[in-house]
Amino acid sequence: MTVETHPLIPVARSLADDLLAPRAAEVDQGTVPASHIEAIRRSGLLGVSAPKQYGGAGAPDSVAREIAEILSGACCSTWFVQTQHHTPVRMLAKSALPVRERLLRPLATGELLAGIAFAHVRAFPKVPVRVTPERGGWRFDGTVPWYTGWGLNDVMLLAGVTDTDEVVFAFTEAREQPGLTPSAPMRLAALTASVTVSLELDGLWLPDDAVVLRTPQEKFALVDLPRNTNASPAVFGVAYAALGLLAGAGEEEAAGALRGRLDEVRRQVYELAEHPVPHERVAERLALKTRAYDLMRAATTAAVVARGGRAMDLREPAQRLAREGMFLLVQGQTVEVRRAHLDALAEI
Repeated sequence: MTVETHPLIPVARSLADDLLAPRAAEVDQGTVPASHIEAIRRSGLLGVSAPKQYGGAGAPDSVAREIAEILSGACCSTWFVQTQHHTPVRMLAKSALPVRERLLRPLATGELLAGIAFAHVRAFPKVPVRVTPERGGWRFDGTVPWYTGWGLNDVMLLAGVTDTDEVVFAFTEAREQPGLTPSAPMRLAALTASVTVSLELDGLWLPDDAVVLRTPQEKFALVDLPRNTNASPAVFGVAYAALGLLAGAGEEEAAGALRGRLDEVRRQVYELAEHPVPHERVAERLALKTRAYDLMRAATTAAVVARGGRAMDLREPAQRLAREGMFLLVQGQTVEVRRAHLDALAEI
């Protein structure tokens, strides 16, 4: 079965064409509606990478990447809310701890939607969230700077670092509770609709059976490396959507030239993503990631230029895609990624 013939691909395209793209401008100026989340729950897309024996599709990563491109190009805010879900699913699928049997099936089937609250762990040796053993469980204290999907997610995957530099990942309900207080939703230059908040943790206690993974920080950093050094499929999704606008404005030649270059970078990025040792060839991954950023920026800029003054209307998709592209430049950014990107920009 090829990527295009996988049954979830037409499901994603139908969802994008019939629901997400027609309402993207409206969502951009408001909030991802519960009806969008409900449609994604029913679609089966939340289980794309989950094991079949738990109700998922067990699809290869190539299918998951294609779906991410389709959704992000249609409505990046909706894509961003649902994309948080897939890391907890993958982590549960690899876990042998009791929480797997409690949560993997409802997450794989879309009964529950998960968010993530662990990007701050990448700031190590800074420790924004400290975890301490307490009463047969774990106490979390500190600040989660970013948490997306507040009010839309059912559960969150939270992480912090112990005094011995061990990273503890545990699940809790995505709601205000003793020891967990959300901020007001943030007003962002792009993806405000994703309902992103910060979380103040002051003695949040989670039982030991909520834990899905405990791992040394060094090991986590190694496993986490490809998540940040590989270009996100959303970069290509937004870029291709912008090229569609460019061609629709009568600039087929410019769109075709950019598409050819984007296709080649995409091919190289995904080929490297399938490399059997995911933490190798980091310099090459970063070079391709920055090249993908360049092409996304060119595509979204070209769409704005082609639309002219009309692009400044907030209802216009060209400027929305340009703002979404700006967001993707810093999404999941690490010090290493920032340095590589800035160095590449300095050579332009």
